[in-house]
Amino acid sequence: MKAHHISLSNALILIFFSLWGYLASETPSPTALIPAFAGAALVFLYVGLKNENKVQAHIAVIITLVILIGLIKPLIGAIKKDELLPIIRVLTMIFSTFLSLVFFVKSFIDARKNKKK
Repeated sequence: MKAHHISLSNALILIFFSLWGYLASETPSPTALIPAFAGAALVFLYVGLKNENKVQAHIAVIITLVILIGLIKPLIGAIKKDELLPIIRVLTMIFSTFLSLVFFVKSFIDARKNKKK
């Protein structure tokens, strides 16, 4: 699978689970929508990723890394509240974001190897 496919899947997961968490909350916070906005940005960058645009690929990696780091606090909050569904939602977003980051790094390494040949 290519990095742009994984990134698009991650973007859709971020949007869906973020909106679900926001709408399912008894006291919704606008900060719960941050992953949805990041996912929308990743969807916007999809065509550039598919066309192997280096600048857009690096922007997508930065967004992905920031979201991965940013999801740690919601996970801690969900664990403290001992609520299973929010924990599963955040862990799903963390897993897909981490997987996307791994594929980005792999694609950068492969591109560098191909460039040397």
